[in-house]
Amino acid sequence: MTTTPRVLIAYGTKNGSTAEIAEWIAEALRDRQVDADVRSAAEVQDVTAYDAVLIGGGLYAGRWQRDATRFARRHRKALGRLPVWLFSSGPLDPSASERDIPPVPGVARLVTRLDARGHATFGGRLTEGARGFIARQIIQQGKGGDFRDRAQIEAWGHGIAAELAGSTMEHH
Repeated sequence: MTTTPRVLIAYGTKNGSTAEIAEWIAEALRDRQVDADVRSAAEVQDVTAYDAVLIGGGLYAGRWQRDATRFARRHRKALGRLPVWLFSSGPLDPSASERDIPPVPGVARLVTRLDARGHATFGGRLTEGARGFIARQIIQQGKGGDFRDRAQIEAWGHGIAAELAGSTMEHH
């Protein structure tokens, strides 16, 4: 009998867009019988109860939101023993749907350090009421909007579920 894999999706977000992406990934995993918890990266104390961890961060000025970065550093040892995937949300244009965007340098270092199985960059969302000076400037210039591609995000989640299904068969 195989046990249902438990996955933590920890996110760092400033305006809620990355949190919503994390929820969409969780739904995609649950569609494939994977138990997924979505938590703010700042709140997670312990990752040892999980079989895999996904860490997502919103990109701001070419850097991951700091809760996501801190989470990756703080839990580095435990994460080293688990399958880990990373995702970024950021580009305020359709580019993330059109091509594979590599992680920004800081996130690329985390991919290496955590021996992550994968990284995806998804489009971002920036809408009225967003916090932060730069965010407000972008909206004033008419360059905001929602560029998240839900189908792309769900497909990524389904791919992870398939990888986890493959790995649980080997270990039990």
